[in-house]
Amino acid sequence: MVEIIRGLHNVRKCHRNSVCTIGNFDGVHLGHRALLATVYQEAQTRKTCSLVMTFEPQSREYFQSRLVPARLTRFREKVELISELGIKFLLCLPFNERLQKTTADSMIQDYLRSALGVQHLVVGRDFRFGKDAFGNVAMLHDAGAKYDFSITQVNPYQYAGDTISSTRIRAALQHGDFHKASAMLGRNYFMVGPVVVGNRLGSDFGIPTANIRLQRYRAPLEGIFAVRILGLSKEYFGAAYVGTRPTLGGTEPLLEVHIFDLDQDIYGVRLKICFLKKIRSDQKFASVAQLQAQMEQDISKIQHWFKTQRLERYY
Repeated sequence: MVEIIRGLHNVRKCHRNSVCTIGNFDGVHLGHRALLATVYQEAQTRKTCSLVMTFEPQSREYFQSRLVPARLTRFREKVELISELGIKFLLCLPFNERLQKTTADSMIQDYLRSALGVQHLVVGRDFRFGKDAFGNVAMLHDAGAKYDFSITQVNPYQYAGDTISSTRIRAALQHGDFHKASAMLGRNYFMVGPVVVGNRLGSDFGIPTANIRLQRYRAPLEGIFAVRILGLSKEYFGAAYVGTRPTLGGTEPLLEVHIFDLDQDIYGVRLKICFLKKIRSDQKFASVAQLQAQMEQDISKIQHWFKTQRLERYY
């Protein structure tokens, strides 16, 4: 598991002299993975450590608050995906007023040189950094020549002729295009979280659900979905709802999952919910009875869909 370093003040001697990259890495998509793979490979070649510098909250969340686009991954999800790629250290810096005002020169001097003593930096072709995004790759090359660190630029990773980005993946999820989203992510899109106690309305209907609080500004999708569930004794499939439950007057984003063929208490269990197909968008019903009838129709439709699929194609 990657070691998390929370704040520059916690950087130690063992974290220095690294091969480093910097970014938000929301979604850890194929473009991110190509860059992170380069970091890992360079670190192996140079026989030193690999380090990723990232920020919480993400910079756009700091500036735009709740108007910011939905996150693809929460911090813990991002940590696990980065860890799978063999990265040794993850330096998480608080994005606050101080960091927002840090100039590109200060980022190089105070962060890359003094605190981290980076040996090599891996960045994307259009990488920008520092106050007002003034810093660029040319500035890094000049600084590297002066302070004895080198640079590798990684070209954008493309899908269907365009650069893969978190924005493109977010749009695919919003339109229910999971084939496109998965092709850019290199995996199924998923959400992870512990099962919490809900209002048990589903159980009253005879449709028990596992409830997971999303704890994000906004989910990148909403509606009813066919899903794969990991984290239990075996793989399960089910029907998931993402939304605020407008029929019940809800306001908090919630993930509710009806797991097929499961009859056990799973409160507190951390589940990974992989989204496979969108069935319909969220809507407000005139009554709870209408909601119940629609839930039964949705589950029937999802069960029929699974019977028509080759399940081994999911990853």
